[in-house]
Amino acid sequence: MKIYLVGGAVRDKLLGHAIKDQDFVVVGSSVEEMLAKGYQQVGKDFPVFLHPKTQQEYALARTERKTGMGYQGFACYAAKDVSLEQDLLRRDLTVNAIAEDESGNLVDPYGGLQDIEQKILRHVSDAFIEDPLRVLRVARFAARFHHLGFTIAPETQALMQQIAESGELEHLTPERVWQELDKVLSNNNPEVFFQVLRNCNALKAIFPEVDVLFGIPQPEKWHPEIDTGVHTLLVLAEASILSTDKAIRFASLTHDLGKALSPKETLPKHHGHGQKGVGVIKRLCQRLRVPNEYRDLAILVSDQHQNIHNAFELKAETVIKIFDKADFWRKPQRLKQMLTCCHADMRGRFGFENAQYPQQAYLESCFEVASNVDVKQIILGGFQGAEIKQQLHQKRIEAVQALKQQSQTI
Repeated sequence: MKIYLVGGAVRDKLLGHAIKDQDFVVVGSSVEEMLAKGYQQVGKDFPVFLHPKTQQEYALARTERKTGMGYQGFACYAAKDVSLEQDLLRRDLTVNAIAEDESGNLVDPYGGLQDIEQKILRHVSDAFIEDPLRVLRVARFAARFHHLGFTIAPETQALMQQIAESGELEHLTPERVWQELDKVLSNNNPEVFFQVLRNCNALKAIFPEVDVLFGIPQPEKWHPEIDTGVHTLLVLAEASILSTDKAIRFASLTHDLGKALSPKETLPKHHGHGQKGVGVIKRLCQRLRVPNEYRDLAILVSDQHQNIHNAFELKAETVIKIFDKADFWRKPQRLKQMLTCCHADMRGRFGFENAQYPQQAYLESCFEVASNVDVKQIILGGFQGAEIKQQLHQKRIEAVQALKQQSQTI
């Protein structure tokens, strides 16, 4: 019985990154032997065990055989005669197929060390095409290691395209797709994930709402990049610079989905695209089981980003109406989230990468003066019941109006 550290932990150690999770593979053992040593079996599809003291996961070395469609269509074989090399052969990328024994010696049968040195993401074997989830995983790794200069090997890119054209991607569960996307939103360059999927023709199967944006024109005066899909990925990239908040990044990704619904005869104009996008976002979030927090911010940003861009022209009453509709009074953090998305939208255009966004400071000031309206003074004025709410609303409008007049005189 030999134990090896495998997968991402070895890869990240070699890259000098912090190690979050450790996975171990056990060679030359059996279920009975593991149980006898006090390990607790937790795996359903194949034997995975928890260490009796550390509670870390240990899996018996195994091989896999394709038996059906999708990433779950595999039969696993785990026994004493399965070698470490056989176990590593079933892994997706060479950089993830390196093992380390208990003495710190590396086992690298498929050239993972060389690919790390050359910064290449390359599949281990042709069995790569048997698991459609690997398309998303490679795209995620491409995004995660983009800042280091990693690229996808052409032959791996070709296999990813072959998977996309096979129809296998349609068998991925919504939960698994969202799990990959949620991880991607934590990376420094999530826009790379979507570009990689588009490059191998997988984006239309996984995120058709985003894929359809490519090729849709916008007015060159406001969008030098013209293409809505290009703009969308630029906005996502800028949002990732401005914030690590995954909800902000998701809302930035989806803020212009409504432009796909603009009538062809009106292009490149997109009247009401923010409101048109609300229904698209709702359906997308329902399909992928997106958390409500992400969904609600995405809907808000789609609905209001044009108003926010025009903040200085808005009447005080309209500003308060937006604050009411967004429920900023109970959820003030949403204001900053929305404004960050709108700042990213401003910067996500060719030549505007360093643009300032004075609308943010202005609307934050509007919210501050409106929030400082004293309800107690309204009550002391003799107002009761619904009158209190009406007076509060009016006082907030007056506070914003005073701020607006003040800012215009400066």
